[in-house]
Formats: sequence, C-alpha cells, structure tokens
Amino acid sequence: MDVFDKLKILTDAAKYDVACTSSGVNKKAVVGGIGSAAASGICHSFAGDGRCISLLKVLMTNVCVYDCKYCVNRRSNDTPRASFTPRELADLTINFYRRNYIEGLFLSSGVLKNPDYTSEQIIEVLRILREEYRFSGYIHAKAIPGTDSTLIAQLGMLADRMSVNIELPSQSSLQMLAPDKSKHSILAPMGYIQNRIQENSTDIIKYRHAPKFVPAGQSTQMIIGATPDTDFQILNLTEGLYKKYKLKRVFFSAYMPVMENTLLPTIDTKPPLWREHRLYQADWLLRFYGFAANELLDQNHQSFNAYIDPKSNWALNHMEFFPMNVNRASYHDLLRVPGIGVNSAKRIVMARRTTTLNFEGLKKLGVVLKRAQYFITCGGKALDGLKITQDGVLRSLMSEKTLGMYHQNFSGQSESKQLSLFDQSLMNEPKLIQEDIQACLTSPM
Repeated sequence: MDVFDKLKILTDAAKYDVACTSSGVNKKAVVGGIGSAAASGICHSFAGDGRCISLLKVLMTNVCVYDCKYCVNRRSNDTPRASFTPRELADLTINFYRRNYIEGLFLSSGVLKNPDYTSEQIIEVLRILREEYRFSGYIHAKAIPGTDSTLIAQLGMLADRMSVNIELPSQSSLQMLAPDKSKHSILAPMGYIQNRIQENSTDIIKYRHAPKFVPAGQSTQMIIGATPDTDFQILNLTEGLYKKYKLKRVFFSAYMPVMENTLLPTIDTKPPLWREHRLYQADWLLRFYGFAANELLDQNHQSFNAYIDPKSNWALNHMEFFPMNVNRASYHDLLRVPGIGVNSAKRIVMARRTTTLNFEGLKKLGVVLKRAQYFITCGGKALDGLKITQDGVLRSLMSEKTLGMYHQNFSGQSESKQLSLFDQSLMNEPKLIQEDIQACLTSPM
C-alpha cells in the first residue's frame, strides 16, 4: 500500500483521540539538530502571535487484537487496515516538518500482536526522530495498557508527554465494553510514569544535565455517554486521578456512535456534547478554582444542570455565601463568584491594595458584571438600580446557546417565553431536575 494511502487511513482513525492540547514544555534544538517545542504550542489552534500550530496526529497501525465494543478499530469491525513501518512514519514526520506542515507529532496505535510489540514499534519511531534526525520538536506518545515497565521507561525518555487512556469510568464498564482491558493494566503504567517523573525531578535537582523523563507530564482520556456512569462518578474519578497520579489533564470524549452493538447506545444517538462541555467546565473548577468534586455534585445530585454552568449552579445553591464584598473577600472566595475568573481575581487583590474598588473599576479589571452583579457588593453596596429576579438572574447566567435550548425544551418557541425556576412544564421532567432547579436562589444544596 502506498504511504499516502496509509496516511489517509491512519490519520482518519486517530481523530477520535482528543487528548491533544498545549505542549507544556519549552525545548530548543540541539546543535546540528532541528525542531523545537514551545509550552504554548497547541494542536490545531492558534498561538498568541497568530501562527497556526499543528501536530501530525496519527496511528502507528489500526490493526488491533482487542475488541472494544465502542472502537472503530476493533478486531471484529470490517474496516480498511494499514500499518506504518517505524522508518516510514519517522520519514513522513520529518518531511512534513521541513515543509512547515506540522510542529510536532501525536502518536497512538492499535494493539498490533501485543502491547509490548506495539510499544517497541512506537519507540523505534521516536528513536529515529530523536537520534538520527536529531528532532527536538514536541512528541506526545500513547502508552499502551499492559506494556512492560522497561518499555514505558524507554518511551518516556523519548517523548515529551505520555498518556494512558483510561477509556471508561469504571471497572464494570470496562468489563462490559472492553473485556480485553482491565483497570490494573491501565493504572499500572500510569502509576509507573508518575513515579518516574517524580524520581526524575529529584535527579534534575542533583544533576543539572540529567535526561528528562516525560517533561510535559502525562494525561488521560475517558469516553462519556457510552455507559450508565454518572457525572458524579466521573468527576470523583477525575479528582482522584489528579491527586494520585498528578496528571496534567483529564480529557472527556463524548461517545460517538461509530459502531452498532446491543451494549451501546443506539446508532442514531447524538454525542452528549453538552455533558462533555459541563464536565470540562467542572474539570477547570477542580484544577484552577479550588473546588472539590463533592461540592459540585453529590449522591442526591449526580448530574450537572444542563442550562447553567457548574460554577453558577453552585453559587445559586449556596446563596448563604453571598453577596460578597469584593474589597474584603479573599482571593479563593472571589474565585467562587460567577463572572470572576482567575486573572480578574488576581487583579482585584492587587488593585484594592491602593484603592477602594467600585463596579466601574471591576469592569475595567475584567469582571463580567452581567454575571457577577448578583453576588457581590462594593463597599457594602449593591449595583445601583439592580433588580434581583429569578428571570433576570437566569438570563444573565445562561449562555445564548443554553438559553435557546431552554426555550426549545420548555416552550417549543424561541420568543416570549418567561424564564422561571418553577416552570410548570418542568413537572413532567425527572424529579432530580425539579429539585435542582427549585433549589436555585431558595436554599443551599
């Protein structure tokens, strides 16, 4: 098969892997080498200076001995198969780089023969790039679950970032949809990578020129919507992964119905993109805003509100913390106000050292007053003329998309619908949704 025919098949097969964002590592080319990596480099996006930064996202092979029910590359699926040799893929990467098509490589693979053999092939690609071509650009490599730790160690010395896909949120889900994989085969290499990163950081302190092991850290990905796992279960797992394995990112991938199977949602099911979006918002709150998973969801409320982002939903259910005086509140308390982000909270703390802030000043500091005005005061005073109504608060906290979705779901019309937390049309909805919405603005969760 022609190498470009292989490229077409194997880049298309790689599109379902979403764990691809900023590189997180700064690295210049060695003398006589080529390529570099910038921490701000992002796959298929734009840098601050307007450059389009991209990675070649490709599989080593889509031949796979596993039969994961949700995967287009499962062994029982009738699909065109292809495999690169290590030399072919390394040459292709360098030729693309020299033509300025890409700035790095994102390499994953189906399981060819067994995890160890597949990993050996990936290692050889990276060895050719690093040692023969002396390529210093960004490389993200997938660690295959079940791979021997010695191979993981070799791969980690060649890649900038590694990831082990956890795939599904629970062991029962894995047994049902990915019987060839187990929780242990996924978490064992994840734990090994974390231990090696920690050991390597100590070595670098002692020895200035010690080689770096996975300098950009590791990440993982899980599929959302293919199994009955709730948002509460997923978010608690996410929090646990960050704490135990110090992951850089947990990625969520809305289930795409690419395969028909009685154990999967029906083939015409739309990807749960709103649910994926809410999980990413909650993930951001865990990593940067100081929230805990059990603050955002609990046993009685296991799904995110479809119409309001998790931070706003938390604020509406905890009105005992508000209104908050922005001239006195701590940085961590400010982060809990809808409309105040990490940067604007830092600016508030800096600015109030020399002045007393008012609402006009907050706007200049980047605070979104349309959202924050219902939860803050300046000098003990609310915004002049502010009228706090259920309709006004909800309109301010909903995005245009969720506002439109609310109209469609509860009125069938896009105009003249009065928003209400106690809409009679919600009485036909599940009890949990009723309780979520009625709790807003009236009592803490």
